[in-house]
Amino acid sequence: MELYHGALGADTSQSFEVALAHALVRRASDGAAGSALRVYRPTTPTVAFGRRDTLRPGFPEAVALVRDAGFTPVVRAPGGRAVAYTEDSLVVDHIAAEADSLSGMEERFDGYARLWAGLLAEYGVDARVGAVPGEYCPGAHSVNARGRVKLVGTAQRILRRAWLFSAVAVFDGDEVLRPLLTEVYRALGLDFDGDSVGSIRAEAPEADLETFESGLLDAYEDRFGLDRVSLDESALQAARALDDDHRL
Repeated sequence: MELYHGALGADTSQSFEVALAHALVRRASDGAAGSALRVYRPTTPTVAFGRRDTLRPGFPEAVALVRDAGFTPVVRAPGGRAVAYTEDSLVVDHIAAEADSLSGMEERFDGYARLWAGLLAEYGVDARVGAVPGEYCPGAHSVNARGRVKLVGTAQRILRRAWLFSAVAVFDGDEVLRPLLTEVYRALGLDFDGDSVGSIRAEAPEADLETFESGLLDAYEDRFGLDRVSLDESALQAARALDDDHRL
């Protein structure tokens, strides 16, 4: 499986980073590309809204709150509700070309959540699969610590003959994310409990992001085999065409 490792650069907008995942799954759906893994750390603090969030009456207020806090608002490619992350996070987009893309959706949710939980357990985290009460972007396949705080959120986007499985792991910065998400969810009129926001470092103080990222890549290498490649111009051009769909 091809691996695209690293952010596109400090001068690249977060909307373009999100658009790239959308472009890659579209290309896989069209038969123009195959399976790929993209792993990167955001270059700026970001709040990624779901499409349903944009329909809420309080959405304009939520976007203003995000900007006032120094975060970049975007609309993400997979489903779900708003998620927030800083530069001390990992975004993992797994794209696969698959004839029956809808089949196996629940198995993917379960399997990749368990992959994350297993990796976290290696650092001594009491990692469990499942939603915690009041979490952001609630989902049955979130990965939490102690059944109390969310650490990793997962979501999917299904196209004809391809799927995108996206995960965001909050490594650090929970003290910044907690008050911002509280205000964003209040503006959106959605249930939320700030105490549900956690971080990997809070659970495993000795862990460092670089080592954790390497461990994640090793886990994918063991399962799929990874071929590090650079993005070609056709993929970047496809992302440019979708950028406006994700920019706010």
